[in-house]
Amino acid sequence: MNIQFLQSARKIVSIGFMLLSASVLAQSPFYPAESRGEIENNQINEASGLAAGINNPNMLWTHNDSGDKARIFLLDEYGHFKAEFKLKGVDNRDWEDIYTGPGPEAEKNYIYLAEMGDNNAVHELKYIYRFEEPKLSDESREISNIEVITFIYPDGRRDAESLFVDPQTKDIYVLSKREQNIGIYKAGYPQSTSRTNTLEKLGEMPFFNTVAADITPDGQEILTKTYDGIYYWKRDGQSIADLLMTEPTFVPYVIEPQGESIAWKKDGSGFFTLSEEPREIEAVLYFYRRR
Repeated sequence: MNIQFLQSARKIVSIGFMLLSASVLAQSPFYPAESRGEIENNQINEASGLAAGINNPNMLWTHNDSGDKARIFLLDEYGHFKAEFKLKGVDNRDWEDIYTGPGPEAEKNYIYLAEMGDNNAVHELKYIYRFEEPKLSDESREISNIEVITFIYPDGRRDAESLFVDPQTKDIYVLSKREQNIGIYKAGYPQSTSRTNTLEKLGEMPFFNTVAADITPDGQEILTKTYDGIYYWKRDGQSIADLLMTEPTFVPYVIEPQGESIAWKKDGSGFFTLSEEPREIEAVLYFYRRR
């Protein structure tokens, strides 16, 4: 990997995005953040993942971090609470990301919920829960038809908070969190739901503390997020792994108290971020509109 790129990325992260020059900000493909308001439901206090609805247009899915009930929340794009859905037969050991997109059946939209947080790297097995995206209009608020994708890493136990699915191939991508050069891992489609999947390591990228990622519905644009910044890539014929090992565009970022969530709006017009609520600081939903 290009050493100059590694040094440049780490330097920019260390000074913080609030100190970037006006010329760098002007080159961003997104306008600065606009606040959409505080999250309405007080039970959403450790939002660790965010995904735009497909069966629920103009709405967002989120979930709490470790220790909460096995449930997901549906919000509108201004942080207003719409519904809570419970997941039957699973626990929330440490849920860290959520994604909406294609799955096994072509005409259905799925939610992928990542049970892969592991602060001390003590859990060998990690899980991805995959199920059809429910609708706000559904009478039931319980989800029971859940596929479990069990996986391990090829190079030891890892903590990870970033997951997305390539909409073109349905391959699952996981980015680890705590290494100076984090790993890029893939579970190729079709993922087994009857045996443990060993992820394939595809490369590394120099973004310690990566806590969120998402990809556009056409599979051409990717965002990742650390506690200090947001990074943007656009494909030009290369693979996802090769793309993520190139230099990204830095996006101006409103530093959040503990921001661990990012989600593209499904029409590609921008993206949302959301924070946990450390020290009882109310979480604010932000939207970054595309220029």
